[in-house]
Amino acid sequence: MHAKIISQAVAYEHNGVKLEGVLAYDDSLVGKTKLPGVIIFPEWWGMNDYVKDRAKKVASLGYVAFVADMYGAGVVTRSAKEAGALAAPFYGKPLMAERAQAGLTTFLKSDYVDSSRVAAIGYCFGGTISQVLAYSGAPLVGIVSFHGGLAPVPSDAVTKNKAKILICHGAVDPFVKKTDIEAFQKSMNEGKFDYQFISYAGAVHAFTNPEATALAAANGLSGAIAYNEAADRHSWDHMKLFLSEVMAQK
Repeated sequence: MHAKIISQAVAYEHNGVKLEGVLAYDDSLVGKTKLPGVIIFPEWWGMNDYVKDRAKKVASLGYVAFVADMYGAGVVTRSAKEAGALAAPFYGKPLMAERAQAGLTTFLKSDYVDSSRVAAIGYCFGGTISQVLAYSGAPLVGIVSFHGGLAPVPSDAVTKNKAKILICHGAVDPFVKKTDIEAFQKSMNEGKFDYQFISYAGAVHAFTNPEATALAAANGLSGAIAYNEAADRHSWDHMKLFLSEVMAQK
């Protein structure tokens, strides 16, 4: 049988908010044995075609993928002003980890997923979410943050966190300050976290999204947000190696 990537909507709810995630998998692999899973958190634009396509790419690697919905079913935008307003209630609040955990809980109920081998990846806003979810003690073997903001590391994360960490960072991302990087690495080193921090030369914010340059132009963000093909390709390869290692350890 030829492999076919299946993508399907999954309805769930959190605190009265109706959410709709997307599950993606290779139909030639499911049903034989449970597969390692990857939960994916979107950029602040919401559940757009870009992140759904990423889920299919992850599924083509042999994982079951699930894009978690943070805003609500059908809520998506191309306006930075609207995206900022949608994302704002999550930053620095328990809601970020709680809404992310609702997606993870839904994903773990899938018959296709080996719950002992689940990692999280996230893009921009979603990269921050993946960090916060790991720090909360969620059952993740690893996380990958692509061009995400660096969430402050809570003191109790040292004992709660179960995940190995890969940060894929644009070396000239104007939204991540040098002091943020220094504080992050200090927390990682002092807490003896298992982490990697990789910077990609010439890459700014949102470097993995082929639409980033057009979105930047439409929102007055040219130069701050842009696609970088080399950084996209290299970070994807780094993610593949990282996932193969953390999944194999279980």
